[in-house]
Amino acid sequence: MTVKTVSTKEIAKKVLNQEPLFILDVRNTGAFDEWKVEGKNTKVLNAPFSQLTEDDAILEQLPKDKEIYTMCAKGNSSKKAAEYLVEKGFQHVYSIEGGMKAWGEYLEPIKVGDLKSGGSIYQFIRLGKGCLSYLIESEGKGAVIDTSRMADVYEQFAKEHGIEITHLLDTHLHADHISGGRKLAENLGGTYYLPPKDAEELVFDYVPIRDGDKIKIGNTTIQAIYSPGHTIGSTSFIIDGQYLLTGDILFIDSIGRPDLAGKADDWVADLRETLYKRYKELGDDLLVLPAHYMGIKEINEDGSISEKLGVLYKENHGLNINDEAEFRHAVTDNLPPQPNSYQEIREMNMGKITPDLEQQREMEIGPNRCAIR
Repeated sequence: MTVKTVSTKEIAKKVLNQEPLFILDVRNTGAFDEWKVEGKNTKVLNAPFSQLTEDDAILEQLPKDKEIYTMCAKGNSSKKAAEYLVEKGFQHVYSIEGGMKAWGEYLEPIKVGDLKSGGSIYQFIRLGKGCLSYLIESEGKGAVIDTSRMADVYEQFAKEHGIEITHLLDTHLHADHISGGRKLAENLGGTYYLPPKDAEELVFDYVPIRDGDKIKIGNTTIQAIYSPGHTIGSTSFIIDGQYLLTGDILFIDSIGRPDLAGKADDWVADLRETLYKRYKELGDDLLVLPAHYMGIKEINEDGSISEKLGVLYKENHGLNINDEAEFRHAVTDNLPPQPNSYQEIREMNMGKITPDLEQQREMEIGPNRCAIR
């Protein structure tokens, strides 16, 4: 039997367009509870494959006249599940190619807006992990900030849009996902930048970027703002005086965690200093563009994740804890589980280990966990 399949790109379009979507996820319940497809109009039913074929009651929960998309870890069990549903009389069944592993790697580019000096800024949404990266383009030149591991996506996008990528920047040393900045710099002959306080253990060459440094991309200026707290070197970037790329310091509905190097008690004061003083001195009209998002409700109608800094100071709870001791407790008492393989990811981002592609994919499985809940 030939099973109809659908790509993760097609699923991403449905999620971002807020289309009705029904997914039957046949992974085991533990894996499902940790990580699944989410969307404003997405309904997901978890039924491990072994239960699906033994319990007809599950079939009663499936829509008879709507499309059903089956999901698994890598795309194999979902095909078997789709075949089973077709045998049972369901007509509109599709297996999602590559499963959750492929879902965790898909990047969707969305134009955030135009730059005052000419050019554009694009947000690359990694729906499966909640990771966000950015491409700034001006006069045919480009910079990518917080590049994901899938460097070929940026290369292809730049080629299609006539952009020469010359600068690759990370806001900090990432612990939840593998940075593609160095790889993309090597592929394209560009320059890789990292805050030096996060780069003390790097075993490869890089260019340090410090507080107040400015980089010109065509007619556009990227200005570095030292903003420690998530890491000791965390650095934000202001683009053309319009956009504030906050890395993992400030999100739309939460704030960054300070503990991924085991120094929560030391770095929580830096986090508060950045959020309650450094950022306060910036303009309220700056559009905040974070490196992650925590939930589907943070996605705007146009598919982007962004909000003005002034609005966040009114609505984000993490920015409204006036008592310093209460802030410390709120941060250190509400730390989520560490990201999967975060120590290995940090070591790879330092250049200390070189796992093969399949090992890298395994290291990144699961959601990001960079925020205080």
